[in-house]
Amino acid sequence: MPRTARSIAAGGFYHVLNRGDGRHKLFVKDADYDAFCHILADAPSCDTRSNLYAWCLLPDHWHMVLSPEREGENEKE
Repeated sequence: MPRTARSIAAGGFYHVLNRGDGRHKLFVKDADYDAFCHILADAPSCDTRSNLYAWCLLPDHWHMVLSPEREGENEKE
């Protein structure tokens, strides 16, 4: 049974994370970390606006703390 969608409040703080399937490694070599960092650096050019306060990359997952600037920002349609 799917969970009920959460509302996204402007200015709220959200802990976002993602793990590799079966906890397999996402980042195997230094170039993998570099590629992710380059993607993250390009994120401000996206249409959605969120403030990124902290992030952490680990071999099998990553964490971010962010805050959307507008109500409902980043919600899945």
